[in-house]
Amino acid sequence: MHTKYIFVLGGVLSGLGKGIVTSSIGKLLQSKGYTATSVKIDPYINLDAGTMRPTEHGEVWVTEDGGEIDQDLGNYERFLGKNIPKRHNITTGQVFLSVIEKERKLEYGGRDVEMFPDIINEIKSRITSVADDNDFVLVEVGGTSGDLENQPFLHACREIGREHPSVYILVTYVPFLRNVGELKTKPTQHAAMNLRQVGIFPDFIVTRGERKVDEPRKATIGKRCFIDSENVIDDPDLESIYQVPMFFEQQKFGEKILKKFGISAKEGAPGMANWEERVNKLMHSDKVVRIGVVGKYVKHGDSEHKDVYLSVLEALKHACAEIGVKPNIEQIQSTLIEEQGTSALEKYDGIVVPGGFGATGTEGIITTIKYCRENNVPFLGLCYGLQMAVIEFARNVCGMDDANTTEINCDTHYPVIDFMPEQKDLIKLKQYGATMRLGAYPAVLKEGSKVREIYGQEFISERHRHRYEVNPEFIEQLEEKGLVFSGRSPDRRLMEFLELPNHPFFIATQSHPEFKSRFETPSPLFKGFVNAAIGKTVQKTL
Repeated sequence: MHTKYIFVLGGVLSGLGKGIVTSSIGKLLQSKGYTATSVKIDPYINLDAGTMRPTEHGEVWVTEDGGEIDQDLGNYERFLGKNIPKRHNITTGQVFLSVIEKERKLEYGGRDVEMFPDIINEIKSRITSVADDNDFVLVEVGGTSGDLENQPFLHACREIGREHPSVYILVTYVPFLRNVGELKTKPTQHAAMNLRQVGIFPDFIVTRGERKVDEPRKATIGKRCFIDSENVIDDPDLESIYQVPMFFEQQKFGEKILKKFGISAKEGAPGMANWEERVNKLMHSDKVVRIGVVGKYVKHGDSEHKDVYLSVLEALKHACAEIGVKPNIEQIQSTLIEEQGTSALEKYDGIVVPGGFGATGTEGIITTIKYCRENNVPFLGLCYGLQMAVIEFARNVCGMDDANTTEINCDTHYPVIDFMPEQKDLIKLKQYGATMRLGAYPAVLKEGSKVREIYGQEFISERHRHRYEVNPEFIEQLEEKGLVFSGRSPDRRLMEFLELPNHPFFIATQSHPEFKSRFETPSPLFKGFVNAAIGKTVQKTL
């Protein structure tokens, strides 16, 4: 079977959830017995997302092979249950850099290098090269139709459609005007018209909005955009993103896509039963667990970010879906703890401290960790969360009053967190992009430790993104006071996990286990944390 391509394109405005649509379609294809992978095209000139501010771009997703990518690759992995390598992300910067490098090497034979065909061919090559043995490649193009920056990518998608079996899906916004009580389809009509100007006629239109699109509006969209109204697929706001594949299945979206390709579901296909069972457990459990995520990037001005810690929030949901408990997750800006103290934390059954950089809000995080340690509140620290846990323990248990990380205070008498040696020269040369310790690294878990029990094995691998580490000079002093470094790199140089043995759950890791959590296969560490938080709930009830 030749690889088939499905292009997911945007209309009207960004941030509609094209990544969830793409992921959901991939899940539907899997449920019908086919293999699928995904590609994310980001039209920005950056080579990757690694140097972008969290408050501007949201979470930076880290792939198994060390790519720093747009968060949509995380959605693909969570839904498809498979690793997506960094070459599945294409940016304008990558494309132009590659073409310029080829020109410098005379790979174009000395002729003039142009947008057409050279940039377009580079894009096409990058898309088709990731097909491998998959039945389907889903390609999500960032931005919206009519944007200047994604025009080359749309032209490349059009050309691939002339060379390979392809389907085009336009994800568009259908606003509801409350003053007239009506859904408006005109923006969608213009979005489809912009696509037609580059030679793309959408096969399906997915309508996003705050409420369901009714049949009269579907008929209008069908007529004005030259598609059958049955191929207008509704995608209103739902309580959980994991409901989207099921909502699409109710509209026979998967069957309709396969029909466009002249094929049908395979005999013995797995279906959606397991997925549906987990969604029901996630949403309808009688037991509720209250989890606080204390981070540095929750607030930006008057806005609350919902995507800076996206993978952490989703990993918590994955664990809850498997355990059978409904999560009540709230994000808390760490500067709030600095201003108001720990009273805001008392209602939570467990606290997570996720990753971060820099000095802002760190004292609030350290105060939060001290509260969890002293009050037996289940605590999970991730990357920066581990570093702050070491600082808190050094200050308040080991008597190292000004203990800190050299990222914040280079003059501290107790630099318990310091630059990884190999990182110092890189920073002096201002080599910031793609130079952190990135991707999957192994760890050896200590026999008899809680993390060894949670993972059920001695050797594990998790993904990383950091420049700083626990300073080896202080490890003996910290362990003498009861802190256990329960996971280390195979050469024992890097501290990968820490825990407090006599605490219900006080574990931190230098890694980011949230990046390997899937809806159908949750992270063991997050499952252990949620189970501990449930125990806290029971204690409070009793």
